[in-house]
Amino acid sequence: MPIKSTQITTKDEYLSHWQMAHEVPQEFWAKAAENYEWMKPWDKVQSGDFNDLEIKWFEGASLNITANCLDRHLKTRGDKTAVIWESNDPNEAPIKYTYTELHAEVCRFSNVLKEKGIKKGDRVCFYMSMVPELLTGVLACARIGAVHSVVFGGFSAQALAGRIQDCQAKMVITCDEAYRGAKTIPLKAITDEAVESCDTIETVLVRERTGGSITYKEGRDYSLLPLIKAAKDDCPPEEMKAEDPLFILYTSGSTGKPKGLMHTTAGYMVWAGYTFENVFQMEENDTYWCTADIGWITGHSYITYGPLLNGATTIMFEGVPTYPDAGRFWDIVDKFKITHFYTAPTAIRALQACDINLVRKHDLSSLKVLGSVGEPINEEAWEWYNKEVGKERCPIVDTWWQTETGGIMITSLAGVTESIPAHATYPLPGVNPVLVDSEGKTILGNPGEGNLCMELPWPGIARTIWGDHKRYKETYFTTYPGKYFTGDGARRDDKGRYRITGRVDDVINVSGHRIGTAEVEDAINEHPAIVESAVVGYPHEIKGQGIYAYVICQPGQEETAEVLKPQLDALIMKMIGPIAKLDFILPVSGLPKTRSGKIMRRILRKIAAKDGNNLGDISTLLNPEIVEEIKKGAGL
Repeated sequence: MPIKSTQITTKDEYLSHWQMAHEVPQEFWAKAAENYEWMKPWDKVQSGDFNDLEIKWFEGASLNITANCLDRHLKTRGDKTAVIWESNDPNEAPIKYTYTELHAEVCRFSNVLKEKGIKKGDRVCFYMSMVPELLTGVLACARIGAVHSVVFGGFSAQALAGRIQDCQAKMVITCDEAYRGAKTIPLKAITDEAVESCDTIETVLVRERTGGSITYKEGRDYSLLPLIKAAKDDCPPEEMKAEDPLFILYTSGSTGKPKGLMHTTAGYMVWAGYTFENVFQMEENDTYWCTADIGWITGHSYITYGPLLNGATTIMFEGVPTYPDAGRFWDIVDKFKITHFYTAPTAIRALQACDINLVRKHDLSSLKVLGSVGEPINEEAWEWYNKEVGKERCPIVDTWWQTETGGIMITSLAGVTESIPAHATYPLPGVNPVLVDSEGKTILGNPGEGNLCMELPWPGIARTIWGDHKRYKETYFTTYPGKYFTGDGARRDDKGRYRITGRVDDVINVSGHRIGTAEVEDAINEHPAIVESAVVGYPHEIKGQGIYAYVICQPGQEETAEVLKPQLDALIMKMIGPIAKLDFILPVSGLPKTRSGKIMRRILRKIAAKDGNNLGDISTLLNPEIVEEIKKGAGL
């Protein structure tokens, strides 16, 4: 049957669209791509699989994603508000951009980049706070064909330098300082320290935000705002091939070095636009707010590209949910009459613990749809969110996806499919999940529980790890050959609905941020008194997961956790950033290991979670006696 539209408005349409996307994917995604403007049509919708890993979407086509985010809307939505920027300071006036004004700003920024020598294929690194120029700068890169790589403003100089070096960026764009609640973060000073070890950097552009004292290096550093003001507001979009790189975004892995996930232009565009449209079910005059930072994939796909591809009004917030008090989110919802609100379970749990009157004193009647992103949401937080924020009348879309997937993969569709507490529920059309047991066998039938994998490519999948395709294959496609392994576990109920149970690999999800245990261990092991460490995640009532470190000290240099924690946190902040600070330290004399020397993290995770009675068989360990010692030290 011919595919008339890829927009989903009913449960029956969802079911039929999922079937069509599975059975006739070429026709289905060709129809979805017709929503956009192409400079040249594609020769083939999709090629490649999870065995050859030469995956391509819309091969032969050319386009520019910003022409679809901006230019395409100018005739019909030129006067519509595209972006509303809300300051960290509630007394500072918001800044609003219509689609016409946003187009002009992006063109000006594009011309600044070109004037400073940036050309198609060059990498530009952003290390900024949530100022408007982060969003317009990302779009400006895409407009001229440069590859943007945004680094979250909470990372250390060493972490920033490593990312710049890996992608060989030519330019860094930063702020003098960042406002974050009552604090200021010295972004330019951190950038200066990072760039000392980065010989590819030719230019540093500085968006002055606080007016704090900074230094400019002559011939390298330039104040950004005067350059934008002086630039022309016209810049034709660069013609890009479908598989040209759009951006690189770094994510932690189970080995020490962060992975630069590379997303390409056409497939990512279609996936970001398609998922935003169908998951959130926005209407023309609705106002959408995703509370994420553009330094993470959520901010790429669901503050920037997804909303703008759909001609929506999107909010960009500079601050934090607890400044000047814990009612700030609800103040903004009330102020702008937000209809669609998308945030993380960590924020929900933190606000749930505050005075309920900070929620109830605000008018939240504009809300139509609530969303959850970044980690599995627990039932208690889901129920509070539903009752106190949504007033039991707003569907909650509990979205599961990853940096690697480019966009939402498993979720309910707002008002179309059922919302169930703490369940992501259904895969989107084009998403083909399977559960696999520890031996690699696919778990057939419902219900089931196992490791979550994907059988077939979807348009938004990252194509590679920048500069290391071998690592891309080893990380995601060797555990279960022919399948993409997500690193997450999941349960599937008798109706085929999914509930994500959390990470099953050596990655910890702290407040929605993925942190590799190896990265944290590398930092801890820099301490002269530490012989060896093992880091695991454990249940945390606010963050979802906390970071629990078992440390072995040098003989004669044993220290208490109280003495070690600030010292180890200082090393972690230097090498990674404050998001990876430790929640708990347990000094131990040894770690449970197999006879081949592998640390049995399963046991350490159980002890950290205060579950010392279900450790399984430990008789095959090299040193089974150490388990009782660790349990005793943990108070079990």
